[in-house]
Amino acid sequence: MSPTATTRTAAVIGNPVRHSLSPAINNAAFASLGLDWTYVAFDVAPGLGAAALDAMRALHLGGLSVTMPHKADVAGAVDRLAPNAALLGAVNCVAWDRGELVGHNTDGRGFVDSLTEQAGRVDGRRCLVAGAGGAARAVVLALAEAGAAEVVVVNRTRSKAVSASELAGSVGRVGRIADARDAEIVVNATSIGMAGTAAAGSTPVPEDLLRPGHVVADLVYHPLRTSLLEAAERSGATAIGGLGMLVHQAAHQFELWTGEVPPLDIMTAAARSAIGAEA
Repeated sequence: MSPTATTRTAAVIGNPVRHSLSPAINNAAFASLGLDWTYVAFDVAPGLGAAALDAMRALHLGGLSVTMPHKADVAGAVDRLAPNAALLGAVNCVAWDRGELVGHNTDGRGFVDSLTEQAGRVDGRRCLVAGAGGAARAVVLALAEAGAAEVVVVNRTRSKAVSASELAGSVGRVGRIADARDAEIVVNATSIGMAGTAAAGSTPVPEDLLRPGHVVADLVYHPLRTSLLEAAERSGATAIGGLGMLVHQAAHQFELWTGEVPPLDIMTAAARSAIGAEA
């Protein structure tokens, strides 16, 4: 469907943003449902996140995805924050609600949706999260909200680990990577293992800490099978890649903008195709 004068536009802002899979995922979803929408990417320089939100208002864009480094700036510029975005101080999605721009954070819900889909419910299970950055914080909060019995945060900088663990309330604490042995769900929320980085072939959790019965989830989605996931499979653990979180968090955004039920299978296939993987 070619854009027309009535086509609604959604976009992602970030820096850099040329690698984003969001246009492929969302445009496939719009097309599959026959919606007169299109999705584009805007490379917005650091410090101009609030200005991009002004542009959203002026152009009346239908929706906005927000990635690094703009999540905090946009959180401070929206008309209103959803509860989880307020707790995190970070926004990855902006949607209209009765004439106001509302900032949401769909990262954590997307992760829990993916985890539940592939490994069952979270409630009552002991979790360990490696990392304390924005994605890790969203995961920590979401795991606690989903009823995790414990959320242990491991990070090189203790102060950041403390801050992240506090998002989990009474079930959160700071720990060591060795605590992975006693966890039931182990999450890599760092960039370790990501393609194109110095740590592309590394793993944040030693293989000898992994065992059958573990669920090992990696937020990294490129490559689809990271060194951590390969180690998990060798150890007999359930291995979950980051592509599911990427798709599910995008699906939440899609529903906020359009009010339609997102076509998850179509979105997943588009994401796999965009990174050159076999469906």
